[in-house]
Amino acid sequence: MKRLVAWLMSGVLLAGLLFTLLLAPEARAEQLRNLADDKIAERGEKVDLNNSSVRRFQNFPGMYPTLAGKIVLGGPYNAVDDVLELDLTDRQRELFSKYKDNFTVTPAEIALNEGDDRINDGQYR
Repeated sequence: MKRLVAWLMSGVLLAGLLFTLLLAPEARAEQLRNLADDKIAERGEKVDLNNSSVRRFQNFPGMYPTLAGKIVLGGPYNAVDDVLELDLTDRQRELFSKYKDNFTVTPAEIALNEGDDRINDGQYR
């Protein structure tokens, strides 16, 4: 009788282990998704003017760090064109207009602006 109970318990344990390994990761993936992942997926390859640090502007020659700093500190924005309301030089307006299609605006989220320091986000090469 003890062997039968031990055999049944090991079967239950094995079934639980298989369930955990095969089915649970899909169910847990939704729980592990966080707000930052959703925001990053929402913006795609574009730079989110309300949720990006200055470093994200390095790919746009002439914008980093001066114009990028003005943009980051001037937010939050309701639309990409709101940047043109900042105190920009003619050259900065020209640069922003040149790269305007590479930017997007989503509501600001503290998850992506932790510490509220978007100028120096602590990412170093």
